[in-house]
Amino acid sequence: MTEQVINLKDFSLEELESYLGELGEPPYRARQVAGWIFQKGAGSFSEMTNLPSVLRERMEHLASPGSLSILKKQVSSRGDTVKYLFGLHDGQAVESVLMSHSYGRSVCISTQVGCRMGCSLCASTLGGVVRNLSPGEMYDQVLAVQKDSGTRVSHIVLMGTGEPLDNYDSTVKFLRNVNAAYGLNIGFRHITLSTCGVVPRMNQLAGEGFPLTLAVSLHAAENGLRDKLVPMNRKYPLDILMQACSYYNGKTGRRISFEYALLSGVNDSPEQAARLAGLVRKIPCHVNLIPYNPVGERQYKRSSPEKVKRFRSVLEQHGIETTVRRELGTDIDAACGQLRRQAALRKSLF
Repeated sequence: MTEQVINLKDFSLEELESYLGELGEPPYRARQVAGWIFQKGAGSFSEMTNLPSVLRERMEHLASPGSLSILKKQVSSRGDTVKYLFGLHDGQAVESVLMSHSYGRSVCISTQVGCRMGCSLCASTLGGVVRNLSPGEMYDQVLAVQKDSGTRVSHIVLMGTGEPLDNYDSTVKFLRNVNAAYGLNIGFRHITLSTCGVVPRMNQLAGEGFPLTLAVSLHAAENGLRDKLVPMNRKYPLDILMQACSYYNGKTGRRISFEYALLSGVNDSPEQAARLAGLVRKIPCHVNLIPYNPVGERQYKRSSPEKVKRFRSVLEQHGIETTVRRELGTDIDAACGQLRRQAALRKSLF
């Protein structure tokens, strides 16, 4: 484990200007540094050739431009999905996934090492949460994927390991930086943030002025079942969650994406589809049905294609716009948390 130094990507432009000002540098120097770290992804200060050599040498001892090491990389058989396991400064690891679509390249990033939410169908929660990621560690995932793939990322999904709204301040700073002109300038409409339903933070996010897509991991349309699948429901049951979704839509003008993983014999009956339609019908939304990626430590199985088709048909009969998520990376452990979990288990054995 190496000693942690300041990751400059943890700063906003204003904070970077203040930090460099303390070193006696003029305000314009912050934009020069920002260009190197947020846009070009410089891995060392020696690359920053428009900075004075004295400043570069000084910063080598005080800070880091930020970077991640690739511990493992898996490419799907179709070549449209690449999963990365990135090493952090303290020996921890996080996962990111690059996905190719007709509209561009999207990267799914993690916001925490592990997760405290306890959702019973997810691999990310196995072992609980270790720590939050910093804004720079989130940003570095995007840059590392771009550098390794040699392609520009056009869309970002905060749907990897961790609950983004459980790491609210760092997540918001990351979003501001990656959207900024001094950053990658990725529009908020090209960013999706997933939550299991942390209602107070959902309401706070609605006031940030980010027109991003909010994806709510629903997975059940009745409190009893959702209590078991998504324990956050015990604190913020469905009626409260739906109020927050409606509020978010009203504040941002963005429709809600309801994520629903279909589990065989658990939540995939036509009756449950009709109940789901009744729950969400008053909120501008669409439902994204997810063929479940089996997790070895979980007992759930994926629904058959016939059940998926029938479930979708019921929703559409009720006027609910519905999609079935295109399957990507099932052959490379692309479900959140699986690759990190395997690496952690191997590490514990040696």
